[in-house]
Amino acid sequence: MAGIYIHIPFCKQACYYCDFHFSTSLKNKQDMLTALRKELELRAPELEGESLKTIYFGGGTPSLLSVSELASLFEVIYKNYRVVAAPEITMEANPDDLSSEKITQLSKTKINRLSIGIQSFFDDDLQFMNRAHTASEAKKSLTTALTYFDNITIDLIYGLPQMSSKKWLRNLQIAFDFQVPHISSYALTVEKKTALHAFIQKGKVPSVSESKSLEHFNLLVASCESQGLVQYEISNFGKPDYFSKHNTSYWKGEKYLGIGPSAHSFNTIERAWNISNNANYIRAIQKNELPLTIEKLTINDRFNEYVMTGLRTVWGVSLPEVIKNYGAKYATHLKRNAQKFTAKNLLEFNDKSSCFVLTKKGKFLADGIASDLFII
Repeated sequence: MAGIYIHIPFCKQACYYCDFHFSTSLKNKQDMLTALRKELELRAPELEGESLKTIYFGGGTPSLLSVSELASLFEVIYKNYRVVAAPEITMEANPDDLSSEKITQLSKTKINRLSIGIQSFFDDDLQFMNRAHTASEAKKSLTTALTYFDNITIDLIYGLPQMSSKKWLRNLQIAFDFQVPHISSYALTVEKKTALHAFIQKGKVPSVSESKSLEHFNLLVASCESQGLVQYEISNFGKPDYFSKHNTSYWKGEKYLGIGPSAHSFNTIERAWNISNNANYIRAIQKNELPLTIEKLTINDRFNEYVMTGLRTVWGVSLPEVIKNYGAKYATHLKRNAQKFTAKNLLEFNDKSSCFVLTKKGKFLADGIASDLFII
């Protein structure tokens, strides 16, 4: 089984914190769509013999595409790839794009899961992030979407300088009141070359507080647990049967094909990524060239990636899998280096599953713990 990710590199405006690849100019939109369709055709042999179980439209802002433009991409996918009978097909969407008419139209396409970029239900937060929608639009779009789609996830951001714990809890409660089956929630991070980074460097806005982010994270975990939402990955909470199949395939090291500028691919032994430039991407595809950089992963690379992604999930890092895929030497290394974290109650070993999993205390420190378990 495999998945396809399609990167739609367009946005109405730039969020101050975002460092993803996108353009606010739509002048090359049709040329881009033609190139995406052609890349799908050119790379079909890479998944020969595989069945697609997930298709994911990310970005950027995929909800800028019309239903007919989406249909043209589906036509190429279903013509060139083997797709399972009931795939999970997700589209990321912004509330300002989700009019009642647009939601109705999307419900008649093959898309069966919406990922809505709410980020906050408060206008001052949205203005701070330079989001294109309002709190009212967020609530209205979500109300309508839930009447047409059963499988919906929303994004929320915590750790904003002006966000109190009381306000963060109110954000969560609004989401719970809508009874969404899945929430993805991330701490505000300051990436270089973003507007937010420049604002902080110039003293226009306060720095992000790690202690505040930790407090918000702990409130997030406890609140979601009280609502029956399972924290199956550090930043993802879902009701049973609503876990993201597409993202889970990333964390479990399954194959996926990334289509579009800046999109990443993985075939279990190599990682590849497209050029992060719209014009150069289009020109290359027009010449039947794939603007890819390919990295062949060493066994150490593959082990480290398994540890990094596995630790973020409820399934953890399996010793039998380590032995099977990497050898006894790697299992010995893992057990030895894990001891200091089990002693500090940051990591625990599940005897039943033979897996190392993070404790509640360890989850906020996942990246640091993982890096200490790597083989360099």
